[in-house]
Amino acid sequence: MKREIFDKEAFKKEVKDNVRMLYRKDLEEASEQEIFQAVSYAVKEVIIDQWMETQSSMKREDSKVVYYMSMEFLMGRALGNNLINLTAYQAVAEALEEMGLDLNVIEDQEPDPALGNGGLGRLAACFMESLSTLGYPAYGCGIRYRYGMFKQKIKDGFQVEVPDNWLKDGYPFELRRPEYTYEVKFGGYVRAVNTPDGRVKFVQEGYQSVKAVPYDMPIIGYNNHMVNTLMIWDAEPAECFELDSFDKGDYRKAVEQENLARNLVDVLYPNDNHIAGKELRLKQQYFFVSASVQRAIARFKKMHSDIHDLPKKVAFQLNDTHPTVAVAELMRYLLDEEELQWDDAWNITTQVCAYTNHTIMAEALEKWPIEIFSRLLPRIYQIVEEINRRFILQIQEHYPGDNGKIERMAIIYNGQVKMAHLAIAAGHSVNGVARLHTEILKNQELKDFYELFPDKFNNKTNGITQRRFLLHGNQLLAKWVTDHVGEEWITDLSKIEKLTLYVDDEKAQHEFMNIKYQNKLRLAKYIKEHNGIDVDPRSIFDVQVKRLHEYKRQLLNVLHIMYLYNELKEHPDMEFYPRTFIFGAKAAAGYKNAKLTIKLINSVAEVINNDKSIQDKIKVVFIEDYRVSNAEWIFAAADVSEQISTASKEASGTGNMKFMLNGAVTIGTMDGANVEMAEEVGKENMFIFGMSSDEVIAHEKNRDYDPMQIFNNDQDIRKVLMQLINGFYSPQDSELFRDLYNSLLNTQCTQYADTYFILADFRSYAEAQKAITEAYKDEKGWAKMAMLNTAHSGKFSSDRTIEEYVRDIWHLEKLTVEPEKED
Repeated sequence: MKREIFDKEAFKKEVKDNVRMLYRKDLEEASEQEIFQAVSYAVKEVIIDQWMETQSSMKREDSKVVYYMSMEFLMGRALGNNLINLTAYQAVAEALEEMGLDLNVIEDQEPDPALGNGGLGRLAACFMESLSTLGYPAYGCGIRYRYGMFKQKIKDGFQVEVPDNWLKDGYPFELRRPEYTYEVKFGGYVRAVNTPDGRVKFVQEGYQSVKAVPYDMPIIGYNNHMVNTLMIWDAEPAECFELDSFDKGDYRKAVEQENLARNLVDVLYPNDNHIAGKELRLKQQYFFVSASVQRAIARFKKMHSDIHDLPKKVAFQLNDTHPTVAVAELMRYLLDEEELQWDDAWNITTQVCAYTNHTIMAEALEKWPIEIFSRLLPRIYQIVEEINRRFILQIQEHYPGDNGKIERMAIIYNGQVKMAHLAIAAGHSVNGVARLHTEILKNQELKDFYELFPDKFNNKTNGITQRRFLLHGNQLLAKWVTDHVGEEWITDLSKIEKLTLYVDDEKAQHEFMNIKYQNKLRLAKYIKEHNGIDVDPRSIFDVQVKRLHEYKRQLLNVLHIMYLYNELKEHPDMEFYPRTFIFGAKAAAGYKNAKLTIKLINSVAEVINNDKSIQDKIKVVFIEDYRVSNAEWIFAAADVSEQISTASKEASGTGNMKFMLNGAVTIGTMDGANVEMAEEVGKENMFIFGMSSDEVIAHEKNRDYDPMQIFNNDQDIRKVLMQLINGFYSPQDSELFRDLYNSLLNTQCTQYADTYFILADFRSYAEAQKAITEAYKDEKGWAKMAMLNTAHSGKFSSDRTIEEYVRDIWHLEKLTVEPEKED
């Protein structure tokens, strides 16, 4: 394959040669997985050239680089997206067809890299792709999880977690880089040593260590020869096997280092409901952060001798609190390795580090017990202690005598190390991820910090890459959009607004909705194959796919389905437009109520889907193992996008943007980025319901909400809730869903009942759902509404978000990568 002109014959030969070299087989003998590997290696040949050209350009121009540090990178499959961005997708598809091969089948052989789970990880992936497409130099820094979070299986309606062994066949798009191996130390103690020049040097001794070895993955820009790097760290033992210990019969000690290394990178977010899980999670965070900091500084020092220039060439973006230990690790390196004075080291660190906050949920703002933190990271804890001491002095200077400020703002307080506080104290920028979220941070959750550091706070509304979620994920619609407005939308999504010219055109409406129907047929086929359920593609596809958390209110959705089912049973002849309710979500392994909600959805599906009396007017589907690859099909097929979080709880959301781009209409609260979506497309083209964030916050502050009043006064709601505990959906165990019932009504279950105001918003939600049904019956009106959503999605490209980060926080320069001339 040549870069400028695709050579089909050369490509076909390379695929055949790869099969022969990798597997000692002819093409006819190769399995589908082997063909995937052979095709991927052929594509990688092109990528490697552009990757090397990018690195050469970065060195030549001495570019400033952002290191985007994240515990998650939910990349999705690489082959198809790489071909899209190389602008070789159709050419490769045709070449493979001539060989009797189907690119779609080959793409399906690729596992989703198990490097992330939710929106935070997918955002990181979109950002990396946008950085490449826009021409900004970047490294993504994370962990090469061997099994990811888990592969979700549904057995008897329950979530079962099994290992996601995505690396079992090898992954063709990664490169092991052992030449950039670094040591990462845990535990031991710190000894102060007086140096000949009168300084005190701190030395960590008696520690355990592992080797951090990077694996690089290419992140390809769209049609610009730019290839950035996702640098994910694997752990290897400092010494593989202690033969001496083995010979003495101490078999556990013989493999101790190997086990430490393996445990570090086995799983994303180990269950931290116990001490061992907490320790492992903290070790994971320090492991990848320490390795990334060491790599960034080593790379800087290859071309620069003065460490004080680090902020001119390096930016660290901390994606939520997980990588916040980078602040102390950078300080450690500058103090202990570079031997700088505290003030110099702090000045550098505060210019380099910036922090993105992704949540206002208290449990997600990480806090570590001092006992664990100081034992595992003794030198890092010393540094955090000193940062905290100086920060408290700063607080006292601004607010003399106000001990409440210290209690609320201190980095170390009440036996805990508060990582968000460390990030805010040290970072030169603190950003929220939607305008409403940022305002809540400034005025509520982080108000004290905002008052002290008003210039640090800024907003960067999240975005998604249209190249994956439209150009690749919905190729029928992408072609239609291009036919109507040209190709510019691919790299400038604001251009998609030209579609507004066609929203009243009946021919265009018909074409748009026919594409939606074709995508619904595709998803219906997937559901039949994977769930064994027949769904009607002419029904309304009402979809809620996202991480399962109580604030996202999947429970509200399923309670409403139970309500609709009761209505149909009581009034069999009532007019009812058929609905297919589609869910997809993983619940954290230790999150009891989230896992119970999955069971409830499946139990409700079991009853409703098998009730012939309702004549298939409702179908309920839970899609197992929701991930990027099946998400692309789901977004393309959805009519209705469920974005129903309790107002004030969702930082932004990005699934809402993917649905909008693909012509789904949102039912949602005025929460997160929904607020800005409503401004772009107009509330009349969404279905808004429920309390506002101000109302929710007021109820929380006043503690004046009593769900029992609703339960006692609304017989429909009371019937639905009683069905949770009378065995209607769990005849074998009437108490199965008692905890969900208690979470809604029992004040002993939580700090107060119905924490996320499900019953308070239920009637408003039900009315909005009725309005959807009426709107959908108006085919032309619905088509216009759906088209307007696609046309007004331009603001929500991650390209726009990245440009704002570059302008306000990172201050990078675009890099032009010139391909080498062909001889």
